Amino acid sequence: MPRRLLTTLAASTLAVLAILGFASPAAAVTLEQKLSVLSNWTQTSVGSYNAWNSARTNQGAWAEYAFNWTTDYCSSSPDNPLGFNFELSCYRHDFGYRNYKSVGQFDPNKARLDSAFYEDLRRSCATYNAFVRPACYSLAWTYYQAVRVFGSVIIAQSELDKAAKLKAEGERQAAAAAAASAR
Repeated sequence: MPRRLLTTLAASTLAVLAILGFASPAAAVTLEQKLSVLSNWTQTSVGSYNAWNSARTNQGAWAEYAFNWTTDYCSSSPDNPLGFNFELSCYRHDFGYRNYKSVGQFDPNKARLDSAFYEDLRRSCATYNAFVRPACYSLAWTYYQAVRVFGSVIIAQSELDKAAKLKAEGERQAAAAAAASAR
């Protein structure tokens, strides 16, 4: 009897090992799953931005989704106009454009992607002091209008010059306020 039990256990163990060893790989990510993640990562909220940014820093965890993580940041416009950091805002915008295009769902999502871009830019601007923030918001609006209308960030030098004047005025006001409070 013990021999029969050992034979049965051995056969069962071999069967389990064979199943585990030859099991088919996990099912590929479906289009619906990919679209769900894309939607979650391309909303206008800070939570959506943070979820995307977390995934960006751990792309390997999302490899099965085959996302396109390439970017040219702000295309032919400055990534850091007048020292304002727009890089990650442009990166997420590129991510949305490239991945929705790859699944043939770009047109119905473009307006939301552009709005998310604008909100990302505004959140970036909010980190600067109140005196120079208007210049940053001016550039954010210009970048947003460029992608909304043209689908790409192409900023004229005159727009940069206008924002530079706003920034310089803000810096003068900040210096005057600091001098007044030092008295």
